[in-house]
Amino acid sequence: MISADPGGRETAPEPSRRPAVVGGVAVAAILIVVALTTVLASPTRRVESGVVVAVQATSLTDVQGFSIRTADGRTLDFGIGALENASSFPPGHLAEHRVSLAAVRVTFIDRDGAHVALRIEDAP
Repeated sequence: MISADPGGRETAPEPSRRPAVVGGVAVAAILIVVALTTVLASPTRRVESGVVVAVQATSLTDVQGFSIRTADGRTLDFGIGALENASSFPPGHLAEHRVSLAAVRVTFIDRDGAHVALRIEDAP
């Protein structure tokens, strides 16, 4: 619609900003949904500490799993995942901890009903 200004001149209507605002809100909503889905779909990382009581391995470089006994007496079994710190704590080092009774701290997730270690380190 063309209108006239107070001086009688015809003016073109201002372009509507509504489509840009609606589009921006839609994009923001989609990004929020994607972010929440990613965070909520990620397995929860948990941490336990204890003394290594068993190591399942065919060699120092081929460790399939291990077990720890926590301070409150629980025994927890872990599979080995893609360790975040494998260069500073190689899985074969677990055998040394088993013999020395030095505690480890294990960061893990639950996957398919099993604990999967993501990080192993000396317990503080």
